[in-house]
Amino acid sequence: MDGTPNMADLFGRMADMQKRMADTQSKLAEERVTAEAGGGMVSVTADGTGRILSIKIEREVINPDDAEMLEDLIVAGVNKASEEAENVRQRKVQETASSMLPPGLDLNSLGGGGFPRRGQLGQRRLLRPGQRGRGEERHADV
Repeated sequence: MDGTPNMADLFGRMADMQKRMADTQSKLAEERVTAEAGGGMVSVTADGTGRILSIKIEREVINPDDAEMLEDLIVAGVNKASEEAENVRQRKVQETASSMLPPGLDLNSLGGGGFPRRGQLGQRRLLRPGQRGRGEERHADV
């Protein structure tokens, strides 16, 4: 052989990689992460894809005269659960990708620490407590 890659082999590897990544995505939907805010007053459960599955609120935190505090706790819980789900997703995708690399090749050795996290490529606007941004975007300092 002259060192030219076999196209059929390359396409076969690509198909295998796509299948493994699809399997990883399916497994992520089965993963569960739970995050708490306000010392456990609000508990948010998400799957590995970041989809929020449930929000539990302790009765003691429900105060009609202070709805803003409850809103802040819910936002904080959702943000924490989303971040934990993203960490799980990134770890699983990196494990899958690493298993397809030749032995000794580490994605982290390529610089940048592997894959960018969702949202890392764009800039976010930080808000001060009580300050509102576009839409219902809020900052929770909990």
